[in-house]
Amino acid sequence: MIFRRTALSLIVAAACAPAFAGTVDLTSLNDTTLAPRFIVKYKTGSAERVQATARQRSLDAATDRARPQLGAKIAALKGTSALQMHTVRATVGGKHVVAASQRLDRSQAEALMRSLAADPNVESVSVDRLMHAAALPNDPVLANYQMWHYGTGAGGARVTTAWDSGATGAGVVVAVIDTGATHHADLEANLLPGYDFISDAFVSHRDTDDRVPGGWDIGDYSAANDCGAGAAASNSSWHGTHVSGTIAEVTNNGVGGAGIAYNAKVVPVRVLGRCGGYTSDINDAIVWAAGGHIDGVPDNPNPAEVINMSLGGAHECEEDTQTAINTAVSLGTTVVVAAGNDNAPVTGHAPAACANVVTVGATGYSGQRASYSNYGAGVDIAAPGGAGTEGNPNGYIWSTLNNGTTVPGGDIYAGYTGTSMATPHVVGVVALMQSVAPQPLTPSQVEGLLKATARAFPVKQTQPNGAGLLDAAAAVSRARTFGQPITVAPTTPGTAMVLPPMATGERALYEIDVPAGKTRIDITTYGGRGEMQLLLGYAMDPLPNQNAGASVRPGVNQAITVTSPAEGKYYLAITATQDTSGSRLLVKVN
Repeated sequence: MIFRRTALSLIVAAACAPAFAGTVDLTSLNDTTLAPRFIVKYKTGSAERVQATARQRSLDAATDRARPQLGAKIAALKGTSALQMHTVRATVGGKHVVAASQRLDRSQAEALMRSLAADPNVESVSVDRLMHAAALPNDPVLANYQMWHYGTGAGGARVTTAWDSGATGAGVVVAVIDTGATHHADLEANLLPGYDFISDAFVSHRDTDDRVPGGWDIGDYSAANDCGAGAAASNSSWHGTHVSGTIAEVTNNGVGGAGIAYNAKVVPVRVLGRCGGYTSDINDAIVWAAGGHIDGVPDNPNPAEVINMSLGGAHECEEDTQTAINTAVSLGTTVVVAAGNDNAPVTGHAPAACANVVTVGATGYSGQRASYSNYGAGVDIAAPGGAGTEGNPNGYIWSTLNNGTTVPGGDIYAGYTGTSMATPHVVGVVALMQSVAPQPLTPSQVEGLLKATARAFPVKQTQPNGAGLLDAAAAVSRARTFGQPITVAPTTPGTAMVLPPMATGERALYEIDVPAGKTRIDITTYGGRGEMQLLLGYAMDPLPNQNAGASVRPGVNQAITVTSPAEGKYYLAITATQDTSGSRLLVKVN
């Protein structure tokens, strides 16, 4: 369960540089000691932005300027061994990934970044960060194979009940942006052609920096000191295989376990390898997986309706990552991400803290918040992630895996824990929802339905952990009838309306239309006499155990607030618990 911790964000102008120098973002400077790659944004209209020869001249000049600060050892290198910089490729946002030919220490990398920024045609220079899987092996328990996390027990996601209704994920494509997938016999039949987006031979364990088709996981193992001085050696995690199995492991074949959306198809996208993966590769992968175009890579013939990202780093959401996510969402793809495993506020962890994503916290067997799970207002929903101990299979999330320590070996099944394991539960349920919906649900509608149908936590959470616990049965039921008309009275946001008198037990339903881009709904009732209660539902007639908000105080004065509402229609149910008259309703949508 590893999220890389980085230095505090520091964006400064180059010291002693001309006033026109670009900005330098030194966040994650430690990552450059592993593989010195930077993201450079050249100014619009500059030759460097569009011409390879002009860009190379700029890189050569920056290298020459920096040599006095790089130390005698690097300065003494001559010919083809001399320090050089080259363009790896263009990336999202009109920027370019550039790399140095030698490993650097922190001070050398900083000197080179400041020299790059001294070019008057450079707008900004930042580190091409390394991100990591949100969970790694945690003492897998191979005996007593159990999948409590699918059931109807306290901490289960009620997937089995959703299956009983006929939902299987048929016709839905899911992308898993991770370490790729192995040729597991209980998974491969549900895999579509993917792609390996890692553009660094050291990270990929391939002999080339080129991206290649397939998306197959060839291992993310590392030797001692590979990932930094003093870093221990590590075996391959086969993380993407485990995540993909939770979503779409082959089912009803008498082998292994079951995938949540076992008739859906998975596009494996490899972005994580030795020591992690670069944000520039991950951002390109997000766009490609959703059906967007990335130069140098054939377009994805199977655009995903939902993306799983069980990865992240301890830093704010970067502009390029947010741009990639926004592009995917604009193409109709729901992006679901792990909250992270630091037992810390989710703020400051990306992509969990990015906008337009569904961020998933983790719970254990009893429905309690997993002790490792990040928390806070940025978590949208919780799902089973496991919180077990060795010898207790009920504590783990079981799925497909591989027994190779470095390169792929044989097929196995194993239990992991982490928000990485919670996230594919939500993604699998989204695939079930899309497979039964009368028409494709938008990302906003998906998020709204997931939150509205989440069930109350069976135990009190130690920290805020989203709208509730994932309920596959309820989410699929609502998706199946989404968009069907409900007979209601309209409201006029911003204008107080007098409610008609209501007898005890009488109930009225009101519609609230929420356009895209709104940040808040405020609902209040006041005045008059009697007593009433309010329930709010997203795209549904709300129920006491399924709603987007409730107010059940004594008297008439009630209030419900919804932050970051989904686009679409909300339905307000007002029930008189005593005879009421003269009361007013005020709805504000901002």
